[in-house]
Amino acid sequence: MVFLFLYLLSINIFAVYVMYSDKKKAKKGYWRIPEQRLFIIAALFGSIGILIGMRLFNHKTRHFKFVFGIPVILLIQIYIIYKLSYYFW
Repeated sequence: MVFLFLYLLSINIFAVYVMYSDKKKAKKGYWRIPEQRLFIIAALFGSIGILIGMRLFNHKTRHFKFVFGIPVILLIQIYIIYKLSYYFW
């Protein structure tokens, strides 16, 4: 249980940092983090961090893939955790 909490905390902090880093690179015209990598981080249960990063840094908020896709991933993850909670609690 503690491991799960620490994992979720760390992946979401990492996700916020990745969004910050990508926004900073976008402003400077540097090489960007591929969108596919951002979705992989979200799929690894970092979707809350991606959403927080989107709002904090106003990043990827005009991309339909992100505005629609990341919340869908989050809802799926909530459902998965809900279903798994019957087996572990």
